[in-house]
Amino acid sequence: MNELLRTFGKALVSLLHPRMLWLTAVPFLISGLLWGVVLWFGWEPMTDALRVWLEQWPLTHWLYHFFGYFGVDSLRMTLAPFIVVALAVPLIAASALLLIAVLSMPAVLRHLSARHYVTLEARRGGSLWGSLAQSCGAMLIFLFMVALTLPFWLVPPFFALIPPLLWGWLTYRVMTYDALAEHATADERRSIVREHRLPLLAMGVATGLLGALPTLLWVSSAVMIVLFPIVAVVVIWLYVLIFVFSALWFAHYCLRALARLRADAPAQRASVADRAVPGP
Repeated sequence: MNELLRTFGKALVSLLHPRMLWLTAVPFLISGLLWGVVLWFGWEPMTDALRVWLEQWPLTHWLYHFFGYFGVDSLRMTLAPFIVVALAVPLIAASALLLIAVLSMPAVLRHLSARHYVTLEARRGGSLWGSLAQSCGAMLIFLFMVALTLPFWLVPPFFALIPPLLWGWLTYRVMTYDALAEHATADERRSIVREHRLPLLAMGVATGLLGALPTLLWVSSAVMIVLFPIVAVVVIWLYVLIFVFSALWFAHYCLRALARLRADAPAQRASVADRAVPGP
């Protein structure tokens, strides 16, 4: 726990460095431009088509009457946009995470190596293609699980449990590989993941909870949902900022764990050698 809190503080301090803040710009611009075009031109066609499709279902009319009985007449206006947003937000966040992993993580590691881990040898057990394969594979599993569990996202208490767990698993899978790709060998990476699996997953869940903050922004009111093409710009920036912080936290934790692993290696080899020497 002390190590988690220590590296959390180090990541927060590192995030305030101008170079780290600048690293949020490129992923934000790319993701913002991509999703800005999609939402600006596709928002009304998607919501109109979904509204027509929902009108064909008896369950939808029952929901309209049920909420209308309690004076919530805005459901008819917001249900279709809400569903579009609920589908778009995981895709937006996943694309931002992929961009951070590919574009920002190498710069994060170079920055930390030059300032905090100068003596840590880079053994380059990972690669860009390995990072892409790891990220894309984890993201496909994540999106499948989102689609599978999406109906429960509106049901208490699952709406507070499922998204952080899914984001936590995705962040843990993507960030751990990238944090160790430059410095650790493949065997060292597997050893650290095996030994620190629970703390790394806890870090992922914690950053998943931070990732819920942009979600709270667009579910705060019906107006936010209707204006989501505009609100999405703020949402994307928040996701990018949170993911850069996650990259810093995982990098600090994993590199410190790697340094301890290498420091303990000579003592472990000596212990094995002593046991191998036959007694008199």
